[in-house]
Amino acid sequence: MFTSFVVTLYHVFLPISLPVIGGMLLKHFKAWDTRPLSAFSLYILSPALIFHTLLHAEITWTDVTSTFWFSILNLIALWALAELLSRIFGLGAPEKAGLTLVSTFTNCVNYGLPLVLLAFGKLGLDKASVYVIGQMIIVNTVGIFFAARSEFTVKKAIGSVFRMPTIYAAVIAILLRTFSISLPEALDGGVSMVATGYAPIVLAILGAQMLRSKGDREPWQANVRRAFWAGLVVRLAAAPLLSWLILKALHVEGTLFPVLLILASMPTAVNAVILAEQFGASPQFVSRCILWTTAASMLILPIMIVMFS
Repeated sequence: MFTSFVVTLYHVFLPISLPVIGGMLLKHFKAWDTRPLSAFSLYILSPALIFHTLLHAEITWTDVTSTFWFSILNLIALWALAELLSRIFGLGAPEKAGLTLVSTFTNCVNYGLPLVLLAFGKLGLDKASVYVIGQMIIVNTVGIFFAARSEFTVKKAIGSVFRMPTIYAAVIAILLRTFSISLPEALDGGVSMVATGYAPIVLAILGAQMLRSKGDREPWQANVRRAFWAGLVVRLAAAPLLSWLILKALHVEGTLFPVLLILASMPTAVNAVILAEQFGASPQFVSRCILWTTAASMLILPIMIVMFS
């Protein structure tokens, strides 16, 4: 197993680490402003990747239904666990909201998709595409509810979903597949070329964001510290275990099993701190959870890939 672990680190995590380190160096030495490139990733690269993947994906209706039920059950289980831990530790409303975000939302897009592609190949990426689309919708609806329950409105949640270009890319790809319409070869090749730029760019952005979150040096209050440790336990230990149990209960098999397990066990999503900052859901501890769960994932995820591949 040790040999398999080292091989996984070399073939999967070494390629991923290079653009991450590059982004961290740019942030440290050049004060890199990632906002323009983040917008490019959100509005150009991500839609191109999802569109091209869904258009050519080898997925079945069973994959879709299994992914749907897993996403819903996993979300409910992690939400309930966050609620329970918030009561046990006596967390305030901001820390409770932050813990829920940390527990339920993973970096399955910026980090998860490149990882799945390297670890499981194109077939794994095909399986992952359905889960990622669902997570994008959930983050921009349920995520807003978690971050600011008192300010939550259905209209705002629905509006946020329809401002995401990735959703339209997914709908168009599904319609083209449904009616067996093929893109012209040149256009399909152009979309494919844009999609291939997704992984290195978003990983470099992730590296810069990790370094930025480390700059938070404000002293911690006791409830923030408790929320931080609870978030680490949930994301690094409870989330993989719950995901494994749910996948077993749903009788998920084949490549879909490890792909969903890995995606559900990813570190905390960068979007979590954006929502936390916008709605006052204790962004201090959320940003640190992103940093430390991402760092810990470099050790935990290779072991999981070796065990479940």
